Amino acid sequence: MTTTFRTTLTGLLNARFPLLYVQTWEEDRALAEVCAVATDPAVVRTPRRIVTWSRTDGLRCTDGTAVTGTTDAVRALDAVLASDEPSLYVLHDLHPELGHGGKADPAVVRRLRDLVLHARRSAVPLTALLLSPVLQLPVELEKSVTVVDFDLPDDQELTTLLDDMVASNASVRVTATPDERERIVKAAVGLTVSEAENAFARAMVDNGSLDARDLDLVVEEKRQTIRRSGLLEFVPPGPTFDDVGGLDNLKRWLDKRSDAWLGAAREHHVPPPKGALITGVPGCGKSLTAKCTAARWELPLLRLDVGRVFAGIVGSSEQNMRAALRTAESIAPSILWIDEIEKGFGGSEGPGGDSGTAQRVFGTFLTWMQEKTKPVFVIATANSIDRLPGEFLRKGRFDEIFFVDLPTHPERVAVWRVHLQRVAGGASGTLELSPALLEGLAERTEGFSGAEIEQAVVAGLFEAYDARRPLVAADLHGAVRTTVPLSVTQSEQIARLRAWADVRAVAATATDDRAAYDVSAAQQTAPAVPPAGGLRRGGRTVDF
Repeated sequence: MTTTFRTTLTGLLNARFPLLYVQTWEEDRALAEVCAVATDPAVVRTPRRIVTWSRTDGLRCTDGTAVTGTTDAVRALDAVLASDEPSLYVLHDLHPELGHGGKADPAVVRRLRDLVLHARRSAVPLTALLLSPVLQLPVELEKSVTVVDFDLPDDQELTTLLDDMVASNASVRVTATPDERERIVKAAVGLTVSEAENAFARAMVDNGSLDARDLDLVVEEKRQTIRRSGLLEFVPPGPTFDDVGGLDNLKRWLDKRSDAWLGAAREHHVPPPKGALITGVPGCGKSLTAKCTAARWELPLLRLDVGRVFAGIVGSSEQNMRAALRTAESIAPSILWIDEIEKGFGGSEGPGGDSGTAQRVFGTFLTWMQEKTKPVFVIATANSIDRLPGEFLRKGRFDEIFFVDLPTHPERVAVWRVHLQRVAGGASGTLELSPALLEGLAERTEGFSGAEIEQAVVAGLFEAYDARRPLVAADLHGAVRTTVPLSVTQSEQIARLRAWADVRAVAATATDDRAAYDVSAAQQTAPAVPPAGGLRRGGRTVDF
């Protein structure tokens, strides 16, 4: 990153660009890079003296000399216009005068335009560089300012920082393997140098060593960054794939991509995966899979609520979407999770009543998905796939589209086992999870989703608690008898989902676990439990 910034800045200074803008929170680091470029005769054709300005100190040269009476921005710019030697003026936090949080100061805007005209006519090089954590430009300056990207430190810079900190702390024991150390550094990507330094310091003093356990402490610092953004939600580490019954095809596909973020993958020319769209029957584990993927890959999981993106002020929605995507990229590698994406983007095909805002926000998101270079893996879940625009589904946006159907018999056995083991030791402590019990429950819950099986366990627990006794098999069977599953109440919708998925999506369930049934029987009446052989599976049978 530093090399790219220095190269860009060198070209702009040699070309005598008059007005530059650098948006960053790391003003000390940015100022050091600016000084390294502008004062080096081996880099720029005409070395420049560096003068900084702030509303507390006014204009001040790097040798400490101050120009009195220049804390006011207009007076400072007057002094800049009077400069008669090659100079680069670094103006800190001028964004309030440019309209951030209120109206722009017309005198400051006019003086900056005068500076641009003066610099172009001047015989000596003169450049003003606006340094601020906020990018704020009034319309009068949009054609005069050149914005220069100053990214957060990359993994190489963070590796150097960690190595230097370890070398300067002889008392710290380093027990992390090279792979674990790389994961710790990757977890710090997206933090400023000071934030990363704090995270590494906390990790080393927590137990006097640097090991795999310190990964969570570094991720905690990143969670604070996401929390402050307001547009994304940092989802804490949760369940693992062991907590998901079935879906072996999907889990194998995700598992093969778990280390695609490490340097070893680049050496094998393996590109980072783009994402997966997971659709299917509600309550069958789509959202749970997103959480488990983050735990398996040891990456931060960010949930994007599209509703937060849309705001009342014209133009704010597009800006919010870009800000959310920049935040996700700034902490890459990461996982961006959009739950029930059809509710956020399902109405973007027509202009609607929002003056085309939904279309523009959707277009911004589509372009980013196609062009993104940072390793942000997108997991989108959808219940009503037919509400999504066709361009969202084409290859290049997602690596694969998976269809999650109602669990098969072996999957239902696994789901029952997961939920009953979770409550083992409490009220269910005397309930023996025998193969006969699990097989019987799985047989009686054909057509049930994973969420419906979980609720059956909860209902059984309430029955046992009401009688102040341990959970017994009869409680579970009674809960199953009184449940009308979604496969009955919404059989037509599920049939349409399966028909769509037959040729467009890959089945999340492995081929050897899939049963062939016919949907017609489930559409006749509404029995408590669909008869065996009453439903047909959807999704292409591809094994990974």
